[in-house]
Amino acid sequence: MKQFFALTALILFPLLSLAEDRDLFTEVEEDTKLTNYEWTHRPIVVFANSPNDANFILQIKFLEDNIRALEERDVIVLVDTSPENNSLLRQRLRPRGFALLLIGKDGQVKLRKPFPWNVRELSRAIDKMPMRRQEMNAEG
Repeated sequence: MKQFFALTALILFPLLSLAEDRDLFTEVEEDTKLTNYEWTHRPIVVFANSPNDANFILQIKFLEDNIRALEERDVIVLVDTSPENNSLLRQRLRPRGFALLLIGKDGQVKLRKPFPWNVRELSRAIDKMPMRRQEMNAEG
């Protein structure tokens, strides 16, 4: 019986982790709009010219390292590694190579970085936002 539970845990936990990642990370499509997330999420938009970009790989690793902190802050990660698609987000936000953008729930750009940031730095930036402070006060 113990072996059954151990085997189930080995199979189930990685699947649960992958399910969380799928909910948090979304590939940008040509018509993806920030208005889809206004007042419900804080998008983090990660741009790169290729999925092989070293900064992109490091940024995704940073984000995957602390998914819980991102979920607590209503973050969704939008990923665009295809400049040839010229998505609506690329047209609006105009990245040059790698770019990390934090968008507030109001749809406005709150932070723009040309290099990766870890979740701790992003969490601090989010926690300073007035709307996030209201949320924390309401949570008690």
